[in-house]
Amino acid sequence: MPASTSPTCRLVRAGKAFEGKQGFRYFEGIAQETVGSSHICMHLLTIPPGGRAKAHKHEHHETAIYVLEGRTRMWFGPKLEEMMEVEAGDMVYIPADMPHLPENPYGETARAVIARTDPHEQESVVLLPELEALVPAKPA
Repeated sequence: MPASTSPTCRLVRAGKAFEGKQGFRYFEGIAQETVGSSHICMHLLTIPPGGRAKAHKHEHHETAIYVLEGRTRMWFGPKLEEMMEVEAGDMVYIPADMPHLPENPYGETARAVIARTDPHEQESVVLLPELEALVPAKPA
């Protein structure tokens, strides 16, 4: 009898990490490449003290973040002109195509669960190097 090609539930244990285009390390999670998902990915992100992503956006894909521990900042907007402080227990929504740059200028590690409507995680990442200089390199 041929094996079924129907979708089924899958377990993924965060173990292997990969370098994202954004400049952070992500722990492998739910993605088309790991479980065959077609509309979502979810990963665990750890941002060490002093960690800073490259300015980027996720073309055509929304992002939802739940902060597990620590605190960070996120600059966002067409010219990264807005900033929010994010801490453990907070949830953040980033609309599709929104330029943003997260950073951890604090002395403790931050961890978050990130979910996105891009099943490939990295395919929709568009780097925006022209925005890098708009965000101060050191905390104000």
